[in-house]
Amino acid sequence: MGTATGRVHDLLGIGIGPFNLGLACLAEPLADLDAVFLDAREGFDWHPGLMLEDATIQVPFLADLVSLADPTSPYSFLNHLKQAGRLYPFYIREDFNPLRAEYSTYCRWASEQLGSLHWGREVVAVERDPAGDHYTVTARTRTGTERWRTRRLVLGVGTVPSLPACVDPGLEPVLHTGEYLHRREELLAQESVTVLGSGQSAAEVYRDLLERAGAGGPRVDWITRSPRFFPMEYTKLTLELTSPEYVDHFHGLDPDRRDRLNREHTSLYKGISAELVDGIHELLYRRSVHGHPAGLLTTSTTLTGAARDDDGLVLELHDDELGRSWRHRTGALVLGTGYRAEVPAFLDPVRDEIAWDAAGRYDVSRDYAIDRDRRRIWVQNAEVHTHGLTAPDLGMGAYRNSVILRAVTGREVYPVETAIAFQTFGIPQETA
Repeated sequence: MGTATGRVHDLLGIGIGPFNLGLACLAEPLADLDAVFLDAREGFDWHPGLMLEDATIQVPFLADLVSLADPTSPYSFLNHLKQAGRLYPFYIREDFNPLRAEYSTYCRWASEQLGSLHWGREVVAVERDPAGDHYTVTARTRTGTERWRTRRLVLGVGTVPSLPACVDPGLEPVLHTGEYLHRREELLAQESVTVLGSGQSAAEVYRDLLERAGAGGPRVDWITRSPRFFPMEYTKLTLELTSPEYVDHFHGLDPDRRDRLNREHTSLYKGISAELVDGIHELLYRRSVHGHPAGLLTTSTTLTGAARDDDGLVLELHDDELGRSWRHRTGALVLGTGYRAEVPAFLDPVRDEIAWDAAGRYDVSRDYAIDRDRRRIWVQNAEVHTHGLTAPDLGMGAYRNSVILRAVTGREVYPVETAIAFQTFGIPQETA
């Protein structure tokens, strides 16, 4: 059995990324909540293929696992720095955004203090127990199979790389940016490399390749279907779109309107930091002074096909402004095409208990529940279509976990803010 006593847990989290790890930290002090968390990996590891030395997370340190729910928690980023003897260097640095490697180290530190986390457990099935009001979760381990019992579930399985439908998954050398560091030397040995996409990850990979290519490395090209290499917008009133009030407003819209808004909000969370955009231009300028070619940079261009011949990869491209197609030859292709949520196969036995929308996605309640009764199964970062750009935002993780814990325990364990924005979204209450 999964536990020595075979007891029924109050809550079981599947997947231990930053969001479920934050939930575990916030649940740990609660004596009346028996919560456990399972993950197939052997320990915490956050985007190891993109852990570039100078890359930062795109939110301030307060968007850690716990602080925006409980600033006094021992699992805060500042407490981690203090315990590591790095609080004063961080203070003197005067940059609120931690390095990505620094944030990953912090999460690993927090995970090593929690007894509720159980690694090396690959969940293969969730089933309703016919004899009781709980679920049986089957997990595969190195030594066999375990079965855990729980009244409620929180799915934090994360997202998977989103690959263009026109690219054969077995085509080589083609990789997602999430694999970049694992295959960087292979890329640098090519005569040319093409980076596709205009998000932060694509920009980081492009800059890193360009810096390492020097004068004698591969030609590095950068192609995106976006109309420009656009920066993310960080103005304060725009950031209020991550407020509880805006989530209320967004969730209340019809699905078609939400989908349209998500497309329009691309620059709010899928762009590039302005500092990185300017840094890339400076790098290209320095290279030009020394006579190094810039390679190809082009926008409004959609990848429509990719194939391999004796000389490398041939990309089929379409200029969306001119309406014309063209071909581009490259040695390797790096896809900075983002991530998408995916319904895990282990939910198949309980699919009938889950609410689905017309497009076959989770019909997520305002309080993040996906079961029809709205009191048994919750999701983390699988609700962009219902909650908008807050779904992947690290800064909203503690808020979402506070809401989930309120639903699980029936009480407001951590204060849940309901109104923080200066703006009004929708029709003002007094005129409505």
